[in-house]
Amino acid sequence: MHELQCRVEFRYRSPEGQSHAGGRGVHRPRNCYWCFRGHTQTGASTRWGATVNYVREQIDSFLNYLAVERGLSSNTLDAYFNDLTGLIEFLEDSGAPRNWSDVGASEISAFVDDLDERGYARSTRARKIAALKSMFRFLREEGLVDDNPTETLRSPRTGRTLPKALSIEQVDTLLTTVYEDDTPEGVRDAAMLEVLYAAGLRVSELVGLDLRDLDLETGSVRCIGKGSKERVVPIHGQAMESVIRYLEVVRPLHERQQQEQALFLNRNGRRLSRQGFWLRLKRAARAAGIPDHITPHTLRHSFATHMLRGGASLRHVQEMLGHASIATTQIYTHLTSEHVREEYDRAFPRA
Repeated sequence: MHELQCRVEFRYRSPEGQSHAGGRGVHRPRNCYWCFRGHTQTGASTRWGATVNYVREQIDSFLNYLAVERGLSSNTLDAYFNDLTGLIEFLEDSGAPRNWSDVGASEISAFVDDLDERGYARSTRARKIAALKSMFRFLREEGLVDDNPTETLRSPRTGRTLPKALSIEQVDTLLTTVYEDDTPEGVRDAAMLEVLYAAGLRVSELVGLDLRDLDLETGSVRCIGKGSKERVVPIHGQAMESVIRYLEVVRPLHERQQQEQALFLNRNGRRLSRQGFWLRLKRAARAAGIPDHITPHTLRHSFATHMLRGGASLRHVQEMLGHASIATTQIYTHLTSEHVREEYDRAFPRA
């Protein structure tokens, strides 16, 4: 069994002291580095030799901390896992020290240079460096290493790019196109797009909705966002009607087992994945003549932009989006400012 062989499949203890596999919302990375490289508990042929179990245990501890203490999502945990194992692979291939405590600033600097030479985007390099800094800070605080080789390491400046949003007319065209698809999948897609746009959800929040998260009486959805933070967001009448139609007409066709609690199902009766929804969105966008670069997050950006242009307060939009800091929401004011400028240039006689 995979769990018995791969120590990277970390465990945590509940308040009652019971041991469980994974953390809240945590799933196992499909492409396990340790198994791919042949590092099993029964024997590991690697330059890191007998220390590989020790290294894996330290990654275990770190991911366990992120999952349980900080409540990070499974997507974030997967990214940290891949970034850290990327460092291990680099150290192995370069014949570098065999233990975290032996890794110094020179090895870290060489790894960062390698990322640059391999053409990683600045934002990707910044994320990988953030993972390293967080890992070594944890090891230092736990007394597992004496020094932190990433302490003076600086992340590349990524800058802040303005999010891309659709116009109100483009959103209407997209939804109209989806409504024209009267197949079961089309009815489901219409309901999902309506909810995504009406509530400004992240795609992970959308596909993560369960039946119990939908309140038909108040016309709202309850979702779990980043950091396992819960919020309730209202959705308008047309979106609710679309969801009710899906529940009454389509979901019973897809349902294979009554205990499935996911709101939106695929044809196999399982929860529709993020990737599955993205493919359906791209298909709908092409049919509507909307540029191919559209992503589920584009609808979230569009929701925020249109709400602010419509007069909603920045604080209310922050709450609906589930932003921890209002500074994150303020980026959308740049988009509304651009809109004001366009209207000014169009209407003012001396512009």
